[in-house]
Amino acid sequence: MDVRTFAIPDLKLVIPKRHGDARGFFVELWTDRRFREKVADIGFVQDNLSRSAETGTIRGLHFQKPPHAQGKLVQCLRGAVLDVVVDIRVGSPTYLQHVAVRLDAAEGAQLWVPPGFLHGFCTLEPDCEVAYKVTDYYSPADDGAVIWSDPDLGIDWPVEPGKAVVSDKDGRAPRLAELPPIFHYEARA
Repeated sequence: MDVRTFAIPDLKLVIPKRHGDARGFFVELWTDRRFREKVADIGFVQDNLSRSAETGTIRGLHFQKPPHAQGKLVQCLRGAVLDVVVDIRVGSPTYLQHVAVRLDAAEGAQLWVPPGFLHGFCTLEPDCEVAYKVTDYYSPADDGAVIWSDPDLGIDWPVEPGKAVVSDKDGRAPRLAELPPIFHYEARA
């Protein structure tokens, strides 16, 4: 497994090692021990899968607030997406900064998104499937979202606002400025 960092150091790109031959390849998608040693010392409790039929589908920007905040390990299993993560931890040195990374089935990279971040993606191809391992169970009472097109976030999405395919819920989400502080940064010793 190769692990790469970003300008926001808490985010990690995990690239599982593929072993290929004439048949194709074999890969360990996730190994608890290696993940805990190289990425984050956490456990996962649930696996989720989404399928998006149309190019230009946006899911997000989502979060789940404490006490059921979720970390996510995100991987595109079919197609390709632009995955976007925004730091919303008040007091963080990277507060309101975002990272946008292409995730696709061809490379198989995974993005580690710890609690305290907005997360969303835009499909770059039709029929995309995205899998998420999460660190806490889904809690409807703690579910939240910020409108994907919030101009204060400065995200350069690969689709025009009028052409994006979004759910009613995501399309009605508030701007971040309309929400109270949800997460607070805690510096590590």
